[in-house]
Amino acid sequence: MQKFIRLTGTAAPLPLINVDTDKIIPGRYLKTITRTGLGRVLFEELRFREDGGVNPDFVLNNPSYRNAVILIAGENFGCGSSREHAPWALLDFGIRCIIAPSFADIFFNNCFKNGMLPIILPQAIVDDLMESAEKAKGTFSIDLETQTISVPDNRVVSFEIEPFRKECLLSGLSDVGLTLKKAALISGFEQRHRKAEPWL
Repeated sequence: MQKFIRLTGTAAPLPLINVDTDKIIPGRYLKTITRTGLGRVLFEELRFREDGGVNPDFVLNNPSYRNAVILIAGENFGCGSSREHAPWALLDFGIRCIIAPSFADIFFNNCFKNGMLPIILPQAIVDDLMESAEKAKGTFSIDLETQTISVPDNRVVSFEIEPFRKECLLSGLSDVGLTLKKAALISGFEQRHRKAEPWL
């Protein structure tokens, strides 16, 4: 898993509430078990018209936000079914951080498992960041070590994160990576177990 230490780039404003995982990536794309290529269908129903043409009114089709690495969204982002393909699609598109007043629990957890940083902030602060992003002047910078967001107008906003989740992101440790840190202990247990109970 890629480490998350600092992230600097464009923030795209998505002032929608209750954006569910089916809106993030439609269910018909869930057959794949690979994490690449899903960015092309991210927000498909919003990014494209019924005839397949690009919807110029959707924020990620705006030239100013096509290379966004941060998404500023409304409350209850990622609600709906528990598909992990939702953070996969966001990550494949280039989004590594989402800022919102609240997230659905499973989506929130899946972000951390995939090296993405979901930040929860009060509605008033999110609204303020959304306004800054809509001006599309300058870049946002997120520093996980100091837990701060630097806004283009030189303001700095602090955010909270659980220490364990923070350390996993800084170290690039997924659940598998955390388990492999205990590889020597696991191997030792297995050897002792085979000697003590060879019939198993």
